[in-house]
Amino acid sequence: MEEEEDSRLRRLTAELKEKNREAYDQFVNRTNRPDYKTDFYGEVKPFADRVQLLIDAWRPLADHWVKSRRPKYVYPIQIKDTYDNLAIVCVTAFQTDTRKRRFFETIKAVDYVLENMLRQID
Repeated sequence: MEEEEDSRLRRLTAELKEKNREAYDQFVNRTNRPDYKTDFYGEVKPFADRVQLLIDAWRPLADHWVKSRRPKYVYPIQIKDTYDNLAIVCVTAFQTDTRKRRFFETIKAVDYVLENMLRQID
């Protein structure tokens, strides 16, 4: 059963890493264009809903994994913060008034935790 949970956690973590990358790409390649218009129901909501489903499935598995395995450099507060950051990033990636530096730092923080988890899940 533990192996099955690890496999699911690995898959969800990899998917979240990809969604984080998609949010980054959205912000850099589309949102910053002067002619960009936000399409809330066509783009933002569907993307945010997909990310929310993933993080809601990921968090309990990640919390359990951190508490039971005690991996190096991954702590329960990082799981909570990564959950919160992903919920924010998936929406702010589409907002033209998003502060660039903060957005990029958040993307990097999320990526660091997810990458660190992927290396240690096995």
